[in-house]
Amino acid sequence: MTEADRRREILVLAHTGRHDAVDAAATVAERLHQAGLTPVMLARDIESLAQVVGDRLRDVPLAVAGKEVPLSRCEVGMVLGGDGSILRAAELVRGAELPLMGVNLGHVGFLAESERTELDSSVEWVVDQDYTVERRMAIDVQVWHAGEHVGSTWALNEASVEKHSRERMVDLVVEVDGRPISAFGCDGVVMATPTGSTAYAFSAGGPVVWPEVEALVMVPISAHALFARPLVVAPDSVLAVEVLQREDEQGVLWCDGRRSTELPAGSRVEVTRSDEPVLLARVHQTPFSERLVDKFNLPTSGWRGPVDASNTVTTGERPTPHPMGSEMTAGTPGDTQGDAP
Repeated sequence: MTEADRRREILVLAHTGRHDAVDAAATVAERLHQAGLTPVMLARDIESLAQVVGDRLRDVPLAVAGKEVPLSRCEVGMVLGGDGSILRAAELVRGAELPLMGVNLGHVGFLAESERTELDSSVEWVVDQDYTVERRMAIDVQVWHAGEHVGSTWALNEASVEKHSRERMVDLVVEVDGRPISAFGCDGVVMATPTGSTAYAFSAGGPVVWPEVEALVMVPISAHALFARPLVVAPDSVLAVEVLQREDEQGVLWCDGRRSTELPAGSRVEVTRSDEPVLLARVHQTPFSERLVDKFNLPTSGWRGPVDASNTVTTGERPTPHPMGSEMTAGTPGDTQGDAP
């Protein structure tokens, strides 16, 4: 079969433990097939679908991902679920250069491109290839112990070093670019990407970082210290956290809340920007500020918007005197009153 003869192949990933996600997956598979595209699914998802929807997909040929169709051959991955489903999908397609289009069936859905009500539209966007690909920064994570490298992993949202025992704190020292910043007892430290700034790092009191900003964020969790503020550093910086050897305390490393690694006392975790970003398929050119307001349901009543350009003072013009007095116009273009003692 030549490239021209092969039907376009679309990966469909769903949270098969949820009835609405299973129904959405069946709908997407039907729509893709009707449009002349081949839906590709994991073998376990195909089995789960058959148990729930019965013969509904009897006439829809589903290709098995990784067996009949390699992930790298798929055009795009449609992910049906919440942000957790997208994180699982990002882990699955790591290395395949496959963009993911999320359809939110969860609660917040920061990473998703559309909602359940836009399911048919999402299929149309894929069929018409009506989307752009956005590259989201990921991080590489290295683990060391007793001077030996013991593990490597990665994350899209964050890597967090946390206490192992619920009833005790863990003593950590944090480092940026090879220099120690501070040591303290705490519940943990989050090292996040801009994408992850609205996830665990946000819950720990970190700043919201716009996705297009290239930076890394470090946020202490419940630290007992005078200086335990969130840090925003350059994207090429090296962040590190060491578990101090005090009373043989242990920690645990979590990456995107999915992959964990035990951290004995004396362990060291290093975080750097990854050379391999996560690809997201985007249709809506919605400003991040608007997405932030929508997802967190932020109050914006009373907002009046930017001032019309025709109502601004141009350089060289003297402004109309302010009713509160000359001190309100001091320092404006062409005004020297602000220099008076």
